[in-house]
Amino acid sequence: MSPNIHTLDQAKARAREIRAEFAAAGSPIGHAAALEKVAGELGHRSWNALSARLTNQPEVPLQVGDRVAGRYLGQGFDARVLAVRSLSEGSAMAITLKFDQPVDVVTFDSFSFFRNRVTATISPGGTSFAKTGDGVPHLIVARLDE
Repeated sequence: MSPNIHTLDQAKARAREIRAEFAAAGSPIGHAAALEKVAGELGHRSWNALSARLTNQPEVPLQVGDRVAGRYLGQGFDARVLAVRSLSEGSAMAITLKFDQPVDVVTFDSFSFFRNRVTATISPGGTSFAKTGDGVPHLIVARLDE
């Protein structure tokens, strides 16, 4: 499952996530190959075709009540925005999300920890500044078109 990707930053973050997934499976791939996989996930013939369609311009800021989808600590989700606050003159946002279904943030088979809500600081493009050890943003979020 691929999150809604609307910016180059989000596409590149997904590529880093794909690289981490392949590395964890014992089959590391390069960044260029991961970018091509992102393009394929989104129905484009190549990274060049996808990147021509995307822009790094920020989307319309999220508002309370918006429906969003994305990935939190590697897990896909749909959620509703409960709170949003502009930070640093619009260069970041603090958002609080309520997940439609609890998200298991633990990847171990013998242990689970489910989150119903999360608060994070994100860029205008929808990616958190906080990252996992392999460089993947903790949160990638995009507004759902309703």
